[in-house]
Amino acid sequence: MVDKAIYEQVHQWMEAHKENMIHDIQRIVKIPSISKPEEEIRPFGAACRQVIDEMLQIGREHGFYTENYEYYVGSIGEKEKKWDDMIGFWNHLDVVPVGEGWDFDPFGAELKGDLLIGRGSQDNKGPAIGMLYVMECIRDLKLPVGHQLCLFVGSDEERKMADLEYYTKNHPTPALSMIADCGFPVCYGEKGIVEGKTVSLGTMSESVLEFYGGSAGNIIPDKAVLAVKKDSITEKQLEELKGLKQPSTEESLIRVEKKEDRIVVTAKGSGGHSAFPEGSTNAIQVLCKAVLSAKILGENDRKIVEAVCEGTSDNYGESFGIRYEDIESGRLTCVGTVLRLKENHAELTFNIRYSITAKGCEITEKLINYWNGKGFKWTTDSDSAPSFFDPSHPAIGALTETYNELTDRSLKPYTMGGGTYARKLPRAFGFGIGNMPEAKKEESSCLRPGHGNAHGADEVLDCERLSKALEIYVMGLLALKDVKLLAEK
Repeated sequence: MVDKAIYEQVHQWMEAHKENMIHDIQRIVKIPSISKPEEEIRPFGAACRQVIDEMLQIGREHGFYTENYEYYVGSIGEKEKKWDDMIGFWNHLDVVPVGEGWDFDPFGAELKGDLLIGRGSQDNKGPAIGMLYVMECIRDLKLPVGHQLCLFVGSDEERKMADLEYYTKNHPTPALSMIADCGFPVCYGEKGIVEGKTVSLGTMSESVLEFYGGSAGNIIPDKAVLAVKKDSITEKQLEELKGLKQPSTEESLIRVEKKEDRIVVTAKGSGGHSAFPEGSTNAIQVLCKAVLSAKILGENDRKIVEAVCEGTSDNYGESFGIRYEDIESGRLTCVGTVLRLKENHAELTFNIRYSITAKGCEITEKLINYWNGKGFKWTTDSDSAPSFFDPSHPAIGALTETYNELTDRSLKPYTMGGGTYARKLPRAFGFGIGNMPEAKKEESSCLRPGHGNAHGADEVLDCERLSKALEIYVMGLLALKDVKLLAEK
């Protein structure tokens, strides 16, 4: 049972510190920390270095000891580490590329009421600062959590998680790790992730000048473009193409521009996270369907576009024969996310989240065979195995019960398609900070429909709901006081 007196103390503390917390979040949201390992400044570019430095500086300002693990990971906590009795919090400070369609400055960290708008505000910079305030609240109120606490922040989660691969090979890990990068209550398992690409063996004709879409492997593209030479399309075909505009919604439409030397066809979709494709519209699919319907391409180009169109026709692998679903984690998702024309070869990148009981090797074998039959070559870039934490562990029950009691809900621990640091750490699971009850006030009046999601345009953090979530976090940690942590022997 939650101690109501302590809960009220925690609530009052969070209310008193909310303004400072928002200021600290703005400090790091303003840094465009997209992981760029190709930059000269290692390991992930100048901006990722800057955001690690800023976060650790904030930690020191709050009276904690900080350590920098070669700019792969930083930690905020106590100087003397008790690894065998430590609960570690893990957040990431890198962000996905900005993408299209923003109404606000992606790195302006603008505040509209309780809404903080900016890339990374929700995923995962707001929660990272939030966990710092969780530790400070527990320290200031001298709450008996029974274990040492430490916050770890990484800088390559959205790309390849090379930050955690480096850290776990060279440094100790906590007895128990909690990742504040999902929804409440507890996420005890994550689907496997296959990332790969398919490349056309044949080339597109010189009439095709551009064919591209998408910005990152884990983002559903909201824009895709095909440009052809002006003299390769008749006026009649051009008029047909202009008439193929989608219904006048902001989720998907076709725009045709007649320029000096080319005709440019631009498709607009609705972006989102590739692990959760429901409600999104893949701009690559919109583009391919439009140009195929207009019959503006020669036979060879048409076959390549048809293959790309079929490959993006659904989000669950049905076209490839890899559809799969299990009770534990639900159905597989398969999304074509990045399209490029390289030396006139079409290259389409896929992000696949496969169910916990599925096997990545069987999926890739089917993909190889499928694309061979289409005149393409499939290459698997990575296969990250599913993660799983024993749901019968007492920590899972204690945290879930605390969340349900404080929100008057009856939710159960779950698995998901998203990939977090839990898959790179031993003895790790996700706990919050999303899936808070809906705010009573109107929270989206300043945003257009379809905006505000993580990985989408005008990503937004509701600071009021974050503050409430942090109160739940503190009370959840108190519920773990007498729980024996899993430690390495």
